[in-house]
Amino acid sequence: MFTGIIEAIGRVTAVKPAGESAALTIDAAGLDTSDVAVGDSIACNGVCLTVTRLVPRGFAVDVSQETLRVTAGFAVGNAINLEKSLRLADRLGGHLVSGHVDGVGTVTAVKPVDANREILVRFPAELGRYIARKGSITVNGASLTVNIVTVDTFLVNLIPHTLAVTNLQDLKQGDRVNLEIDLVARYVERMLDGDDQR
Repeated sequence: MFTGIIEAIGRVTAVKPAGESAALTIDAAGLDTSDVAVGDSIACNGVCLTVTRLVPRGFAVDVSQETLRVTAGFAVGNAINLEKSLRLADRLGGHLVSGHVDGVGTVTAVKPVDANREILVRFPAELGRYIARKGSITVNGASLTVNIVTVDTFLVNLIPHTLAVTNLQDLKQGDRVNLEIDLVARYVERMLDGDDQR
């Protein structure tokens, strides 16, 4: 479990194919890995991945074929948002994030507004029912508030701090981003549809 509060911007330094899966090496940059052990979970661009090996300045992870199919951003050289898993004593500064990506969106517009930046994202149709104005959404692992939502897009406003500490600073029109809907919305749907799934 994560909070969507990004701790560092890392970078993919190697992608080694392993059949239809891949092994990734990640330069953790400013992420403190002194308390990280093999088997720990780290959210990488919003994807919960298991540390398989510690390397100087970073760590390695295995990524399955399914994860590669339903996510974006794991090419060599890509900057990725990093967050270590939540401890029970930690503050929940963002919202509850599982690290299970629900879909890939596409940035359709980027607009500077004073020192902030508005990002318009087109999302897969099946996610529309879970995205609400003033609700939470995770974009590349970062917890954000939805300002406007239409049939197939949502708008978020990035403040200077978010721009400074996440890879969202580099987003441009046409970029693909990992999306995770609010965990609460997923469970509400499950409770409402529970009688039909027995």
